Amino acid sequence: MKLKSLGTALTTAALIGTALTGVVATAGTAAAANPPQDCSRSIVNVPAKETVNVRTSPKTTATAIGIWGKGKKGGLCNDGKAYKGGSYKACGKTSNMWLYGGDKKTGWVPATCIKW
Repeated sequence: MKLKSLGTALTTAALIGTALTGVVATAGTAAAANPPQDCSRSIVNVPAKETVNVRTSPKTTATAIGIWGKGKKGGLCNDGKAYKGGSYKACGKTSNMWLYGGDKKTGWVPATCIKW
């Protein structure tokens, strides 16, 4: 009987916490951190395999702010390190890895479409 009361008390406390903060706590879920956008260490003269949209965040639903044209050479920030983001199918592959860089505009591009 004591365990049932404890469970009810914890549920009530969680609901009160949600009402006060507006945040729902979920066990085992961490907030997604924004990947770094450091262009002080970059790889230059990297061509795109296909024309791709340069986006504001690493997901296909993010706003496109430019285009990196097929064969055009650009740069990859963060030493060319790829980061997990939204899943996509591009350049003949399915992935969730994104690179930060571009040729004229800098933003997030699908890693499968860049030759590095």
